[in-house]
Amino acid sequence: MRSYRDLCGIARALDLVGERWALLVVRELLYGPKRFADLHHGLPGLSQNVLTQRLRELQDSGVVTRQRALPPGAGLVYTLTDHGRALEPVLLALGQWGSPLPPQPDSAAELSPDALVVALRTTFTPVAAGKLHGSVQLHLPGDAFHLTVNKGLLNAARGEAPADVTLTAEVHTIQSLVFEGRTLDEALHSGTATAAGDTALLRRFLKSFNDHRTG
Repeated sequence: MRSYRDLCGIARALDLVGERWALLVVRELLYGPKRFADLHHGLPGLSQNVLTQRLRELQDSGVVTRQRALPPGAGLVYTLTDHGRALEPVLLALGQWGSPLPPQPDSAAELSPDALVVALRTTFTPVAAGKLHGSVQLHLPGDAFHLTVNKGLLNAARGEAPADVTLTAEVHTIQSLVFEGRTLDEALHSGTATAAGDTALLRRFLKSFNDHRTG
């Protein structure tokens, strides 16, 4: 890998994760291990060859490790080390800084599921949430996330857990509900989303974000 050869801690960090796509690979692994094919699916603009190179560099840097999937999974998966997981607040801060910026004209129209959850966390606004307290289960095509709001903080974990309300929709539908002003009633009426449980809490939750589109 290329080096800045600069003693500053920022430069030393960028020596390890500053290559193009490296931090987005880390983003895709924030919520759990993934197979190579799943990583490539979440980063469609990244060629397989470059993904292979980035994963090798991140492994050499101690940010990512490759291991056998736990049952019932099979094969090899990539996962963040403790050193890699320590990048989470860095990524969230970058997301908060970047979310007000306009997307490039040729940007993808839809976030990956992991990028959607990161976008929710980086655009969540405690003032708008007020005293909101509860949990939302997101069901996405082939994926699921459990979101909890407590004391002005939004946390997320991949998987299923008991929740106050469940929202089932595709990623672009949730993007439209959170970032584009689409109403929940319209999405439910059109059948592009379904909700079960405390829909009043869900409506408050969907209004707890700023209106910047983010990735």
